[in-house]
Amino acid sequence: MATVSRPEPSVPRRTSLLWRAGLPIAAALIIAAAPPLWGLQAGAMRMLGIFVGTILGLILQPLPQGAVVILGVTVSALSTTLTMGEALTGFANTTVWLIVSAFLFARGFIKTGLGRRISYLMIRSFGRSTLGLSYAIAASDLIIAPATPSNTARAGGILFPVVRSLAASFGSEPGPTARKAGAFLMITEYQANLVTSAMFLTSVAPAPLVAELARRNFGVEITWLGWVTAAVVPGLIALALVPYLLYRLYPPEVTVSPEAPRLADRELRAMGPMSRGERIMLAIFLLTLVLWATSQWTRLHETAVALAGVSLLIVLGVVGWQDVLGESGGWDALVWFGGLVSLANGLTKWGIIKALADAVQGTLGGVGSWVVVMVAVVLVYLYLHYFIASMTAHVTAFFVPLAAVAIALGAPPYLVAIALGVFSSLNACLTHYGTGPAPIYFGAGYVDQGTWWKYGLVLSLVHVVVWLGIGGLWWKVLGLW
Repeated sequence: MATVSRPEPSVPRRTSLLWRAGLPIAAALIIAAAPPLWGLQAGAMRMLGIFVGTILGLILQPLPQGAVVILGVTVSALSTTLTMGEALTGFANTTVWLIVSAFLFARGFIKTGLGRRISYLMIRSFGRSTLGLSYAIAASDLIIAPATPSNTARAGGILFPVVRSLAASFGSEPGPTARKAGAFLMITEYQANLVTSAMFLTSVAPAPLVAELARRNFGVEITWLGWVTAAVVPGLIALALVPYLLYRLYPPEVTVSPEAPRLADRELRAMGPMSRGERIMLAIFLLTLVLWATSQWTRLHETAVALAGVSLLIVLGVVGWQDVLGESGGWDALVWFGGLVSLANGLTKWGIIKALADAVQGTLGGVGSWVVVMVAVVLVYLYLHYFIASMTAHVTAFFVPLAAVAIALGAPPYLVAIALGVFSSLNACLTHYGTGPAPIYFGAGYVDQGTWWKYGLVLSLVHVVVWLGIGGLWWKVLGLW
């Protein structure tokens, strides 16, 4: 039997891989061997080198992010920088398991078809104009968001097929007919998804990472209810503005959509009445939201509530154990999130965060109002995302050091954590590679790169005004500053 030989990787590809793998390793070794900074011990420099190397690995991605983090955790233990128990402590973290539970909730939404049903119900009711259709899609995203910590699963797995079908119903395809409706709907749902991602602690994976880093490094406790209370007013305003502004700046050629409600109605008839699984999924989802929202009175831990919801889904047969085992996104999140928590704990253990904060305070102590410093920190945090292709990598690289700058100069720690937390999602508005759904919606071929970047920049400025301006006033009312 003849064998088929596979071509060797090209030299540029091998060179790229070597560069992406070599730079994190080199950076880690250089920092670990460098003379101690800020009075740190040699062990602290090793910890800093391992952490920086892991961050660069997440950014450059020579391996999947879970594999990069596992390597960082392993090196921290083999080098005795952390004990084996310390290296694994992040995997027992309650926030990590909240994320895993929310991924399993998302699996239930997709498997039962409840997410699609909600979307089509909204479209049938409010989709008689193209603008109304965009609001219906955004509202569907908002409804599903609290139970889908993967914005890729929500925007890509649930809503993208809906948006793509709607574009086709207008006769709008990539190319000459893209502007009829498809281009507007694609860019609007992508941008709306980032707003809903910013509104809930459980709507995107980096949000719980922010909460955990804030707790570990600055003593800030952010609950599910606390996050949504802070984000609801600026979030709803931003969600109202995004479709309208894009409708004015990047208008569709077709402004009425009589076919969209008919398409939604056909899809709903094809789905038939709500199945037993959908009804159970909806009931457990609503019960979970109620228990999360009342946790300050019931004293039930939000992770315990989430695990109880998942347990009910399994017991009642909405998701099977094979579905649980097959939820690769959730288990991947367990690995990279848990490992990052362990490494972040190592930074605290070795006094690196405190040393960094003290150094910053000593350097910038003469700066005036903390408000000015905080706005500058948020802007830097936002626009650094031009250089990053992952929300997780962005939070890992920049949240702690930039939060430390603002806090060291007098900004309230809870306010800093919330502000940087919401912009950990909003920053992906800038480019076509900033988060998981970006290549899905951009890759559909309806919007060119220049247009995507132009309106991304415009909306980034809108978010600064809405979230720091109106949101800042709302946070004042809440007593965050």
